[in-house]
Amino acid sequence: MSLDRDSVVFEEGTRTISKSESIEKISVARLSIYSNASLTLLKLFAGLLSGSVSILSEAIHSAMDLIAATIAYVSVRISGEPPDMRHAYGHGKYEDIAGLIEALLIIIAAFIIISEAIQKLFHPHEFESSFLLLGIVVMGISAVTNIFVSRRLMKIAKKTDSIALEGDAWHLRTDVYTSAGVMVGLIVVYITGITFLDPLIAIGVALFILKAGLSLTKKSYSDLIDCSLSEEEQKEIEEIALQYKGEFVNMHCLRTRRAGPEVFIEFHIAVEANTSVHDAHALLDTIEVALLRAYPRATVTIHLEACERDCVTCTAKCENRHFIFANDLQK
Repeated sequence: MSLDRDSVVFEEGTRTISKSESIEKISVARLSIYSNASLTLLKLFAGLLSGSVSILSEAIHSAMDLIAATIAYVSVRISGEPPDMRHAYGHGKYEDIAGLIEALLIIIAAFIIISEAIQKLFHPHEFESSFLLLGIVVMGISAVTNIFVSRRLMKIAKKTDSIALEGDAWHLRTDVYTSAGVMVGLIVVYITGITFLDPLIAIGVALFILKAGLSLTKKSYSDLIDCSLSEEEQKEIEEIALQYKGEFVNMHCLRTRRAGPEVFIEFHIAVEANTSVHDAHALLDTIEVALLRAYPRATVTIHLEACERDCVTCTAKCENRHFIFANDLQK
């Protein structure tokens, strides 16, 4: 049986997928679009004036961030829609798809930057000191701006389990580090006049971006192919259910998966054969409510079974049972 999570009453009140959460997600995604658009234009202007490949690489990075922010904005709007006839399990996968696209954009940006930097290594460019100072200021503005926006994005991403917003936050976090790195590098170039440091810094930026892209790709892909929740999360699910172990015989066939912010939990519970339907149903409701406290965006499905043991001849005392939690998908 399955419980409608939107109707569950907790001690602190009724827990629903609130409209305010959806508005928060959309609002912070929109903020990311505005900030990335502004920073892309600013970096492009400074990069073209100075001829610095590291600044231009940052402009490319911010342009990719802008595309990613737009994708995140669209995906969180769609994923916030309630289930319908065609999407009975909701629209959470849209966020996983968005996360994967964002990750691929990060990787593409990294290779573009490396390509441009290698060309600059063999064809060095002299900088105008005034334009170089402009680039240093722009990089500082970028780092400070993205610290604020990325923290806001990550806070809402963790609060709502949004991988699309998390991907966007990681985009901007890499931008913070790379902008700061470029700024320091440009200061060194300005002081020493060693221009080949500029493309070397750009390559370092690209490698950092590439690492973040590969990590996000792995996470998004895992959700798309319905990988189980982590071992820690499955253990927590087991522990929550086993709080009520005195009322059932055993539990097995645990299956879990994630779709964007949504979590799906399924398992079987065996009760004594003489347990009434009313009592068994009440037990399942109690377990589901406990799980929903820990996973508010979960859909919990529990299959009820009667214990196959003969209670007359069974040697185990029910109050001292050995509880089993095995992923035996053949049962």
